[in-house]
Amino acid sequence: MTWLNKLFGTSRSDGRVDYYREGLELLNDGKFHEALTSFRLALKEAPGDPVVLQQIAISYTRIGMTEEAAKTYRHVLKSKPDAAGAHYGLAFLYLRAGQHEDALRHLRAFLENAPRDDLADEHVRHARATMAQLTGEMDLPEPDPRGGAHGQ
Repeated sequence: MTWLNKLFGTSRSDGRVDYYREGLELLNDGKFHEALTSFRLALKEAPGDPVVLQQIAISYTRIGMTEEAAKTYRHVLKSKPDAAGAHYGLAFLYLRAGQHEDALRHLRAFLENAPRDDLADEHVRHARATMAQLTGEMDLPEPDPRGGAHGQ
């Protein structure tokens, strides 16, 4: 695989393979086991990197290793308690397991720390809709860009 990446340009300027980028491409192609291998190699180059660890957790989730995914997300949160992606991932793992209170706690933490960009908008909407469904609220107030919620 790495020779293909060098051929098609997923190597770094120093000629080494960018395992993180390779992992993202494999994940997007549905090659979850291969993606996990690439992310593990990326983690060797950047031990403890929360972004890489979250991609590993996503890979575990996609191949059905949900306990490993949850353990990886919790590991991220130990070193970076405001890691929005880890909260989001854990919330939906807890939801799948029927642990609604834990899911709500992590959905709230995700929304408090969610990135404010177009890429995160879909996840924010999904988290808000899921929270509304779990709490029985019809609609949660939209966050105010200045930090508070509208209507407060």
